[in-house]
Amino acid sequence: QEQLLESGGGLVPAGASLRLSCVTSRRNVRNYAMAWFRQALGKERESVAAITTGGTIYYADSVKGRFTISRDIAKNTVYLQMNSLKPEDTAVYYCAATLKYYSEIDNYTRMGAYDYWGQGTQVTVSS
Repeated sequence: QEQLLESGGGLVPAGASLRLSCVTSRRNVRNYAMAWFRQALGKERESVAAITTGGTIYYADSVKGRFTISRDIAKNTVYLQMNSLKPEDTAVYYCAATLKYYSEIDNYTRMGAYDYWGQGTQVTVSS
């Protein structure tokens, strides 16, 4: 059973940066399409960013230009670099991985596309 381990969350002021990391325990990240989702208190979980095995990347409109998803195959890690953080970015952030292949990147924004999930890491942005 694959396990995903996230780290890097915390409490920061608006305008600050954080980098989240997600490490896989069994297969290398290059074998998976990987994504970051987030869930704010009282809201549904939403897609933030995704990267396919081929390197195609998706960003939610709300984070375009501020967040960057990347992967380091040698370190078996996927990152989410978050810059210019806003209070509305406050949420629990989840890493997800899937072996499924979809020709359209939009399919990777769906929670149902993913086979494995991390436990989540809290990001809190103060105003």
